[in-house]
Amino acid sequence: MLFDSHAHYNDERFKDDVDEVLSAMNENNVGLILNSCSSLDEVPDIFAICEKYPFVYASVGIHPHEVSELTEADMDKLKEYAKNPKVKAIGEIGLDYFYDFSPRDIQQKWFARQVDVARELKMPVVIHDREAHKDCMDILREHKVSEVGGVFHCYAGSVEMAKEILDWGMYIAFGGSLTFKKSVRPVEVAKYVPLDKIVIETDSPYLTPEPHRGKRNSSLYIHYVAEKLAAVKGISVEEIENATYENAKKCFGIK
Repeated sequence: MLFDSHAHYNDERFKDDVDEVLSAMNENNVGLILNSCSSLDEVPDIFAICEKYPFVYASVGIHPHEVSELTEADMDKLKEYAKNPKVKAIGEIGLDYFYDFSPRDIQQKWFARQVDVARELKMPVVIHDREAHKDCMDILREHKVSEVGGVFHCYAGSVEMAKEILDWGMYIAFGGSLTFKKSVRPVEVAKYVPLDKIVIETDSPYLTPEPHRGKRNSSLYIHYVAEKLAAVKGISVEEIENATYENAKKCFGIK
């Protein structure tokens, strides 16, 4: 079975057929999904999906695009949402210097604060890091992410950066970008990272893998990521499926 460790089924692009898509998972070898959160406004819709589908779990957190107006009251609300038994991580949280939709100093403030919340709650984190590697790593180091661990979503850093992330006990996630024809760095990193520290994801509806790039993504395409990873590692697809399934369960504390 496959575990899609990062998806967004509350996204507008699934509003007309989310039930049809999720109902097809079992027959397509997808056993578990973690639906990640971008803003607290999304949480009720995410919880409704989790309640309807036992195999869907959640993370709760505020994406760097959404942090401009945050207050400490939002951190209290985040902690309250995290009490839901379906919530298995704080995220996705981090820094995004590609779009800069929120001022960088504000991104850094609330990223650090949410890592502290995760430590307070003893929950792993789901990290979003886009073109902000140094600041992201500095904050995670300073705020002792090693105490809770978690996963680097859609990893785009170097092998050298991965070494420290692995030293923190964290997992590294590979998704559709691993399959792209000009994808060099993700392949290099995938060769380096030990199998017991890899999880796979789709980031649905984004980052659709080859050969469906350009279409809306869903967990039904995650097998393409597993197949590419198997080719990179020189092992069977079944080994990739089994390892990444168990790794994600361990990362998120799912029995």
